[in-house]
Order: sequence, then C-alpha cells, then structure tokens
Amino acid sequence: MAKYVGAHVSAAGGVENAPKNAQAIGARAFALFTKNQRQWRAKPLSNEQIDRFRENVQSAGIEMKHILPHDSYLINLGHPQDQQRQKSLEAFLDEVWRCEQLGLDKLNFHPGSHLRKISEEECLDRIADAMNETLKQSSSVTLVIENTAGQGSNLGYKFEHLRYLIDRSIDRSRVGVCLDTAHMFAAGYDIRTREAYEATMEEFERVVGFEYLQGMHLNDSKAAFGSRVDRHHSLGQGEIGLEAFGYIMNDERLCDIPLILETIDDTIWDKEIELLYSFME
Repeated sequence: MAKYVGAHVSAAGGVENAPKNAQAIGARAFALFTKNQRQWRAKPLSNEQIDRFRENVQSAGIEMKHILPHDSYLINLGHPQDQQRQKSLEAFLDEVWRCEQLGLDKLNFHPGSHLRKISEEECLDRIADAMNETLKQSSSVTLVIENTAGQGSNLGYKFEHLRYLIDRSIDRSRVGVCLDTAHMFAAGYDIRTREAYEATMEEFERVVGFEYLQGMHLNDSKAAFGSRVDRHHSLGQGEIGLEAFGYIMNDERLCDIPLILETIDDTIWDKEIELLYSFME
C-alpha cells in the first residue's frame, strides 16, 4: 500500500531547485510553483533549467506522476469581467505549457471566485469554459481542481461544484481533483473520527468518484469546522487533530497519488513526513 508523501517546496532560484528541496526533507512527492505565484508574467523556462529539473527529479528518486505543481494565486478563471478572465486564462495556459515543457502531467488550481457579481452557476460555467479552452490548447496535462474552504466568494467548497466542472469537460480523462483536508474541514466535511471520515469519503465517492482523485493536500486547520475560513496549521496542532491523518495513511483508495503538506512550519516538514509514514499499519 504505497503512499507518496511530500510538501509544497520552494523553487526559489529556479524550478530546478525544487526537487533538491524535496529530497532534503525525505519527500517521495512534492508540489511547486513553476513561476513566481504573485506575478502575472514570468521569463520563459530555459532549456538548461528544463534539463536540470528533470535530472534533479531523477536524482531525488521521485516519479513525475508524484509531482503536483500549483498555479498562481492571481488566476481567477471564473472572473465576472471578460477582460480579467481573459488575463487569467492566458496566464493559466502559460502555466500548463510550462508543465508540459518540464514533463509534468498535472496542474493543480483553485477553481475561481464570482466576486459576488454573478451567480455560482454562471461562475462555474465560466470556469468550465476556460478549462475546455485550455484542454484544446494543450495535450498532456491533467487539470486538477482543488476543493476550497469557501472563503469569500471562492467556489469549489462543495463536492457538487467539482462534479459540475467535470461533467462539463470536453475531455474527462484530463480532468481531476485534489482534496485539501483543511479546506474540506472548513467547508463542513468532517474527518475527525473514523465514522466521520468514512461518511465524508463515501460522499466524495458518490458525488465525484475516486477515479478523479489526483492528489491531496494534508493540512490541519486553524479555523473551526464549517467556518468557511482558509487557515492551515501544522499536523495535530489544529482543529482536525492527528487521527484523521492516520485514516488517510491507511486508506487504500489514496495510494500512488501525491500527498502534499502545506502546513505552516516548513522547518518541521521532514518530521511531519516521518510522522505520517509512522501511522501506516
């Protein structure tokens, strides 16, 4: 029952450094930004960077399928204004193309926000259209929709939102889902007890389906259950508690996908990775 745990590591100084940073904490998977996530534009990747990234991934003993890159936080594919949405779509396409250059097969993204200007359904339709345009203009990257806490006007806090986007995809073989434990919990999906965990996962299977699960973010939550507030915490220090992560590490449905820490103290990621593996029975 192989599990592949890692963290969202820094790519400071160039994407080629991310695999080394993952290796340094004993990670068997990792996430990264392929460019500065707080800027719209980035210099194109050089051939040397691409080659070194691939070499360093191989040296770290990590498979490409266990890497889960994340797009820029600036992107809002559901933006109610056409000009802003187009800017987001172009930036999203650039992120997908960067993944293709690096040999990565997934891109994780937050669906988008209606900014209280349009309905949830209209916003979801705008996101779906942007995803389909991206699928048409790319060839190998799976678009991995992340569930959200539902803070502000962010969509993706219900499993039904994820399913809506999948159902409207022109190519379901290149659409997937990433489940963030802190977001799930803040959105009202409980995982603190064995019974609650099983009930939530059964609901996920019924509404979305495990065949679409491409990765998970393993985070405790500073925010209370059902609060719709997005605040991550270190494992066992938040409102979720450690037991839930034991259920995850022993869930056979969650094998062979990247399990990524985005907890708040990167100095203990190596210990958190060890802790998670220690839960395996």
